[in-house]
Amino acid sequence: MSAPQQWSITTRITLFTGVVAALLSALLATVLMIALSRIATDFLTDELAANAGRVAVAVERDQISYPLSYHQSRNMQVVDTEGKVVAATDRLRGKPRMARFTPDKTTATSIVCGGVFPAEECNIVVAKAAQRDGEKWIVYSASPVLPAWVDPRLAALVGGSAVMLAAAVTYLGHRVADASLRPVRAIQGELEEINATCPDRRVPVPNSDDEIHDLAESVNHTLSRLEAALLQQRQFVSDASHDLRSPIAAMQAEVEDALMAPQETTVPKLGVTLLSDLKRLQAIVHDLLTIARLDSAMPGAREPVDLSDLVGTELRARRHTKVIETVLQPGVFVVGDRSRLVRVFTNLVDNAQRHAESTIIVTVRREPESGDQRFPVGVAVLEVVDDGPGIDPDKRELVFQRFIRLDAARSKDAGGAGLGLAIARQIAESGGGTLRIEDSTRGARFVLRLPAVPAADDAVEPAARDSLNWRD
Repeated sequence: MSAPQQWSITTRITLFTGVVAALLSALLATVLMIALSRIATDFLTDELAANAGRVAVAVERDQISYPLSYHQSRNMQVVDTEGKVVAATDRLRGKPRMARFTPDKTTATSIVCGGVFPAEECNIVVAKAAQRDGEKWIVYSASPVLPAWVDPRLAALVGGSAVMLAAAVTYLGHRVADASLRPVRAIQGELEEINATCPDRRVPVPNSDDEIHDLAESVNHTLSRLEAALLQQRQFVSDASHDLRSPIAAMQAEVEDALMAPQETTVPKLGVTLLSDLKRLQAIVHDLLTIARLDSAMPGAREPVDLSDLVGTELRARRHTKVIETVLQPGVFVVGDRSRLVRVFTNLVDNAQRHAESTIIVTVRREPESGDQRFPVGVAVLEVVDDGPGIDPDKRELVFQRFIRLDAARSKDAGGAGLGLAIARQIAESGGGTLRIEDSTRGARFVLRLPAVPAADDAVEPAARDSLNWRD
């Protein structure tokens, strides 16, 4: 990892701000100095022209007086029509004319380097025409070209101001970055202190309406979900321990009774008693393993399954204690894990058999596309309806929670662990579908909806209705 990537965000922002501020300040100082240099040069040129004009008027009146220039750095010459220097300032006295150009009309300006001036010196020369006795004389006025910095004190002032401006912008950038990231440090500090012993704590949300505010809100939402998952896990462990402890305690009691009074029992009798508790224990362990696989998002098989054929096959293989009526539309295909779909159906039928008075109605059909993105080509529907007491609307979601058994369920099936419907819904949702309890004229109506897929033969056949009355 390169060094800049190891720096903090505040350092990187401060460095970036400082570099940009320095570049902009230098550019601003350069532009300002160029503008000042041009202004000073224009002012100097106007001054030279004024001096030349003043001397030209004196030449025309034949009233040349000394000194020609009142400024020590200004040089002037008066040249007659023959090119002879007839008057000059002290530095150019006895020297030839400083320039050869002549004004086209009245005034001309040029830069002259060398000649009568020092070898490395360039001068601004202004030529002014003067009429004397009908002849054209020329008055030259010159001054050294101003340097780019015009004056050292001015350059120091502009340069110092640029440095101070860059430093001020860098400091403000650092302050803004530090203030902007202060809520992030507060969030980080709070997150470092949140653990399993205090899952209800939340990070502070800044009052600003910016990305950090949104980040804090997202973090708090995530913490809320994690807290709910942690509480659910703790409840799950507690309930699982309780349900596992019950059959183990019952088997332990049976074995202890047999050891204390061996003459009052036999091995077959003890085996039958223990076998029922072992079956219950096995069922609970199997449900827990299924939930663990579902929670880990372990993918199941992905194969076309004829839902009507699956339901018919499972019903023929089961022994029933209630009358089961079926309405199965052929060719209702879904894509999923057949074993998991079997688990959903058996859980629904087992639940219906526990609560039905006499009759259970199982329906499989295909519904057209409903506009829901989860069902792009249609909906495969499986309904299991019993004629039992039903479930109150305010408790319909409660029955899908793990280890939840309503009072009626506890009285009819004390051995159930309360995991069947939770597993059924989780399988349905992992397959992109839904499992709900919907309104019914009598009893409970469980409705499973899964994404349908086109069958090999889409010919619509009439639904087959059958009535089963298998009892133990």
